[in-house]
Order: sequence, then structure tokens, then C-alpha cells
Amino acid sequence: MSTTVILGAQWGDEGKGKLVDVLAGNSDWVARFQGGNNAGHTVVIGNRTIKLHLLPSGITRKSCQLILGDGMVIDPWVLDQELKKWKDETEEEPDKDRLFISDRAHIILKFHRLVDGLDKKIGTTGRGIGPTYSDKINRIGLRFADLKHIINNSQWISEMCTLYNRVLNSLDIEEKITEIDLKNDLEWIHNRFGHAIKNTGVMLDNALKMKENVLLEGAQGCLLDIDQGTYPFVTSSVTSRANASHGVGIHPGHIDEVIGIVKAYTTRVGHGPFPCELKDDVGDYLTEKGHEFGTTTGRRRRCGWLDLVVLKHSHRVNGFTSLAITKLDVLGGLDTLKICVGYRANGAEYHNLPASITELENAEPIYIEMPGFPALNDEEWIKLARKANDENLGLSVLHPNAQSYLQQIENMLEIPLHSVGVGPDRDATIHLF
Repeated sequence: MSTTVILGAQWGDEGKGKLVDVLAGNSDWVARFQGGNNAGHTVVIGNRTIKLHLLPSGITRKSCQLILGDGMVIDPWVLDQELKKWKDETEEEPDKDRLFISDRAHIILKFHRLVDGLDKKIGTTGRGIGPTYSDKINRIGLRFADLKHIINNSQWISEMCTLYNRVLNSLDIEEKITEIDLKNDLEWIHNRFGHAIKNTGVMLDNALKMKENVLLEGAQGCLLDIDQGTYPFVTSSVTSRANASHGVGIHPGHIDEVIGIVKAYTTRVGHGPFPCELKDDVGDYLTEKGHEFGTTTGRRRRCGWLDLVVLKHSHRVNGFTSLAITKLDVLGGLDTLKICVGYRANGAEYHNLPASITELENAEPIYIEMPGFPALNDEEWIKLARKANDENLGLSVLHPNAQSYLQQIENMLEIPLHSVGVGPDRDATIHLF
């Protein structure tokens, strides 16, 4: 029995889906514990690219049971579309026998998407995530467990329509929510997914008692955590280790391993401070070579050098047992590599991440420089990774400068490396554990 948590250690988009896909081969369960379809995980298997938004990345392994956990907010229409697409591609219907929706998860409705679409300041995905979490905290949200009890409750439906329309009117949104439309939506959700709604916390607890292996898949990254991130430019949920077990309904003592996923450089999507952002030819190089465009929105990601201030903060919050470095291959071809080891702002020097957004916006990175390493094509990287794994050669297959870069990260963070990704394909990973 083991429970492993996979977490983004930066601002998300680190490649969590790829590692979950790899580790799911030895897992019985993969569960999402927070967020919704504001997350996008990509898995590449040969010539096939799979883009996921709500479905756990373990879906690629038919032996894996899948859970959308208690802490999630779920858009049933998006989930339906994902499942239809999966059926078209594979002829499989996972919601019939191995995909389960927590009865404690909250439902994203049309109202939530309308409200979220107004955001211009934070740079959200506009998928209704924040407004649904807001209703959850205000204790007026709708959970999957309550669907069957309120479908025919005309008083509840009337009161919610009145409330929703009052909010929409205050925001100058002309579209309204009618009682008949809301009732029809609720009936559709229950008819479509009622068979998959379960007490998933009990299911996972029983699985662990049976000595089965569980993967808990995080969405976004530590720096987007509502409490520990670069507030207010964050997501609406707790993305960190403390919520991993809580968000699927098991206790934290079950967690054995926490793998932090770290891109070999740094990216973020949307607005907010980014001290290491590169608005030059190197930034453009990382964007184009790394295909840095959001899986969910298609937005161009902002790119910059690796930031150890961010990673030290993330490690303090999450207690990583190891790090999985991804996209090392993207740095190939650059003459010089830089690593941020601190900030200067307002006459002061910082080696811990400041909470103040003003201090972060004014921060100038302090860098150390290292020599770069040659570029390789995708097939050459895959060949190196396979050789390393087949012959147990580890990092020794890499160019000496690439080895030095990775060793510098490992030494300065004092966290062992779990694996190194050298391309998008499932096989383009050097395993070190």
C-alpha cells in the first residue's frame, strides 16, 4: 500500500499529467482532489496527444480506478464532452465502471460561468471555478449528493433563481436564469451522472485497507494556492499537500510520498508578478520550443529562468520527498543558463518569497549563471532516456553541463531528484528512483 501525491511546485503547467500517466501504470487508483476544468493536463503516447481537463490522467491505464474528489468543482457538461470524446477515441465508457464522482463535490452551473466570464483583473479561465467555490464557502452551493433531493423542490429552485438573477442584474449581465431551465439542468445532470455519484472517500479508505496503491493528482501549482500563492493572482482552491488527503476524504497519515513537479525553467499564465519573466529572445525561444500555450485556454504562457525562491517556498509548504524535473530538453541549445537564487526589491534582499504583491512586482532576480548544453531532437532525447532506464545509467547519459545544472538544483534545494523529463512522450523520462 502507498499513497503518492503529485503536486505542481511553480505556477502550474509543470507536466503533472505526464508523470501521473507514468506512475499510474503501478497504481490502482488515481484521484483529483481540487480545482475543476480550469486545469489542463496533457499526456503524449507516441503520436497520440491526450488533453484532459476534468478526467484524471490515470485514465490512460485501464486497470486504474478514477475519482473526481470531494474538493473539486465539476462542470457536468464539460465532463460529458470529455467522456464522449474519450469514447469516440477508445470505445470505452469509464463512467460505467471505473470513474466515480464524489457526492461531496460541488457542481458548476450556467450562473457560475456567466459571472466568471466578467473577470479581467486576475486572468482566470472564465470556467466558473471561482464563483462555484464562492458559493461553497457561502454555504449556498450545490453538491452532487443533494441533486436527487432538490430536483423536485420548487421552493429551493425558486429561491436560487431569485438569488442568481439578483447577482446577474447587479453585474449588468442581461441573461437570466429561469426556474424551468434550472430544473431541466438539474434533471439532466442527475440522469447523466447519478450512477457514478458515490461516497468516494469511503471507497479510497477501503482501497487503502486492501493495500492498494493510490495516486492523488493535483491541479495548478503551489504559487496559485489561495493561501500560499501570489495572492490575489491565484486560483480559488488549496492546491498544496495539506489539501491532497482532505480533498479526497482520507486522513493525511496515509500519504507516503510527495513528488513536486518542477519545470526546468519557470512559466505562468494570466496576470500577476513573475520576477524571472523574460521579455526577450530567450523568453521567445522557451515559449516556442516548449510549446508554451495553455492546454485549457490556449493562452501563451509567460516564460523565465528557474526560480529557487519560488521552489524553496513551495518545498516549505509541501515537504517534497523528491522532485521530478520536466522539459529539460527545452533548455538545449542555449549558451548560458541562469538560476534565480534571490530577489532585490526596495533596497532589501529576499531569499524567501514575500507575501506582499507590491514587493514581488518590484523584485529584481539575483542570478547565478551556468554553461548551457546542446540541443537534441525528440527522437534523440527518447533514445537517451531509454538507454538510461534500460542500463540503469541515470543522469550520466546527459551532457556534463546538463548534469551540472540538475545537480545544482538538487544541491541548493536539498531535495533528491525523482526523475528528469526530456520530452513530451511517455518514454522521454529518465527515472532515478
